[in-house]
Amino acid sequence: MKRRTSALSVTAAALLAATAAPLLTGCSTDAHPGAAAVVGDERITVASVQAQVEAVRDAQRELPEGDQLIAASGALTRDTVANLVQLRLLEAAAEEAGVSVSRRDVQEERERSERAVGGAEALERAALTPQVGIPMAGDEQIDQTIRGQLLYQRLAQRIGATTRQDMAAALAETAEEIGVDVNPRYGDWDSEISWLSDEPAPWLREADAGDEGPGQPVTLDG
Repeated sequence: MKRRTSALSVTAAALLAATAAPLLTGCSTDAHPGAAAVVGDERITVASVQAQVEAVRDAQRELPEGDQLIAASGALTRDTVANLVQLRLLEAAAEEAGVSVSRRDVQEERERSERAVGGAEALERAALTPQVGIPMAGDEQIDQTIRGQLLYQRLAQRIGATTRQDMAAALAETAEEIGVDVNPRYGDWDSEISWLSDEPAPWLREADAGDEGPGQPVTLDG
């Protein structure tokens, strides 16, 4: 796999070195029982996060290098929460801007990615590695990531974003408008980096600090 000039997500994840002031919020488990986070009026449940993480871990264990993959993605639960929050913000910002991605768009992009890496099995294996940003397993998680990539690209084009700061500011504005509450066990949301505070996002850990472009999520196909 190769990287484009960019940095993940699923989603939408290439929000580095933003200039917006941080928005730090947290939610108590009493206020939102069973929620890992609440974005606007949408709950991201602890159960859904655990299910996604367990699917990745199960798939990684089946690989010969499974132990190394698990060790290299030790923050998977926390990163998964952050990624899901960021995706919700991206979807809200895209909807406000009149940007959409259809199922057909996702399918066509997935087929292109599969051709680029040598087939569906190769794509699924590549998706389990930390090199893609956040490891993912199964059709649903892979399609979710591809959808986030397409939304990010189209939103950047629609709003004329030319820097990472532009995109970070757009998502920070959305976060302030609809609200982001994260269960304290996972940390606080920081809109300056569009990620949980006190830990760099996966793509930021290896990103080129000199890249001034708007960035894109790391793609699965290179």
